[in-house]
Amino acid sequence: MSSPAALRALPSVDELTARVEDVEAPRTLLVIEARRVIAHMRAAILEGLDIDPASAEQRLRESLANLSRPSLTRVINATGVILHTNLGRAPLGRFTPVEGYSNLEYDLARGKRGKRDSHVSEALERLTGKPSIAVNNNAAAVLLALNELAGGGEVIVSRGELIEIGDGFRIPGIMSASGATLREVGATNRTHIDDYREAISERTRVLMRVHPCNFRMEGFTAKPRLEEIAALARERGLPFYEDLGSGCIVDLTQFSIEEPLVADSLAAGVNLVSFSGDKLLGGPQAGILSGDAALVARLRRNPLYRALRLDKLVTQALETTLRHLLFEQWELIPALRMIRMSPADIRGRARRIAAKVPGIELIEGKSVAGGGSTPEQSLPTWLIAVPGDAVENERALRAHVPPVIGRIENDRLVLDLRTVFPQDEPDLITTLTQVVA
Repeated sequence: MSSPAALRALPSVDELTARVEDVEAPRTLLVIEARRVIAHMRAAILEGLDIDPASAEQRLRESLANLSRPSLTRVINATGVILHTNLGRAPLGRFTPVEGYSNLEYDLARGKRGKRDSHVSEALERLTGKPSIAVNNNAAAVLLALNELAGGGEVIVSRGELIEIGDGFRIPGIMSASGATLREVGATNRTHIDDYREAISERTRVLMRVHPCNFRMEGFTAKPRLEEIAALARERGLPFYEDLGSGCIVDLTQFSIEEPLVADSLAAGVNLVSFSGDKLLGGPQAGILSGDAALVARLRRNPLYRALRLDKLVTQALETTLRHLLFEQWELIPALRMIRMSPADIRGRARRIAAKVPGIELIEGKSVAGGGSTPEQSLPTWLIAVPGDAVENERALRAHVPPVIGRIENDRLVLDLRTVFPQDEPDLITTLTQVVA
C-alpha cells in the first residue's frame, strides 16, 4: 500500500476507540492512547515504513495492556553480580511496609513533632561511632557536604581521585554544582602530603579524599595516609572529608572482599565520611554522612538536606538493614549473605538443579560484588552452563515471567546461583527446562 493510501486508511480516534470498548479502561485513557497509536503509525508511514493500517487495533490493545502491568517487576538475577546496578544494586531483605500512618516525624514519647532521621541516626551512630544522617543517595551526600562545607571556597583533591562513578557522575561536576571550586594537586599516579600543604590558601575550605571504588591503580603510585592528611587538616583548622562510596561497615576480607571500613577512616582522623546505603552496606538506595557532631549538625541545617532527605519507605528499609547489622544477622541481609556463601554451597544447589534439568553442565567460575565496588576482586563460584545458542537462550530467559537474567561467557550462557534466592529456584528450573527442551 502506498503512503497516501496507507494514511487515508488509518482509523479515526473515535473509530479506533469503538473497536476496544471491551477493554476495561476510562474513556479518557482510551482516547489518549488511540491518538498516540495513530500518531506513531502516521509518522512511520511518512518515513516510508510499510505499516498495515489494520494493525491499529492490536497496537492499541497492546499499549493498554502494557500500561495495566507494573513496569518495575521482580527479576531473577543469575549473573553472579551481587550489587548489579541495573538490577537495583543491593537486593532488599524482607520488610513489611507500615500501612496507613506512621510516626515518621512524630516523637511518641514527648507527644511532639520529631525528626524523621531519628529512625536511622541512632543505629548509624552505634555502627560508625559518630553522629550520622542519611539522604537519598551518595551523590546527594557529596553534594550536601561540599555545598555546606565549601560553597564559595576551594576543595583540595588529588588528581588521581577525580573519578567518574558512572552515568556521567564525576567529582569535578558535582563539586561545581555544589558551589565549591576544585583545586587539583599532585599527579595522576602520585600525590604527596606536601602537595596538599602547598595548595592551602585563604580560599581553602576542605581537604577531600575520594576512594577510587570502581578502579584500581597499580605500579609507580603514591598517596598520603589518611592520618597524614588528618594531621595537616587539624594544623590548618580545616575539615577533612572522605567520600568512601562503597560503604563497607563489616570486615569482609575473609571472603576476599577488601574495601576500607568506615570506622577505620573515622578512627584515622577523618572529620566526615560519606558512603552508599545500597552497596556493601546491603540496604536501600541512600547516602550516609557520619562524622564530627558539629559538622553533621551543620549539614542537617542546610536547606539542601530537606530537599535530599529520605522518604518513609526508604527510611523503614534502611532502619531494618541497620538493625540487622547491629545484631550481626548477616543471613537477613541478602548482599552480605551472598558474599559469605561458599563455593561448596553453590555447587550443591547447582547439582540439585542439574538433576532436574538434563543437558546443563556445571563449570567453575567467578562472582563479583559489582555496583562500582571491589574492582578486580572476585569470589569463586560454580556456574550452570546452558547448552545451545547463547544469544537465543539469553533472550528466552529474559522474556520469561519472571525474567531470568544471566550472562554470556565464552559464547555460552551461564547462570550463577550465588545471586539467585533459594525461593526463586522453582521458577528457574521451570524456565531452564523450557529453554533447554
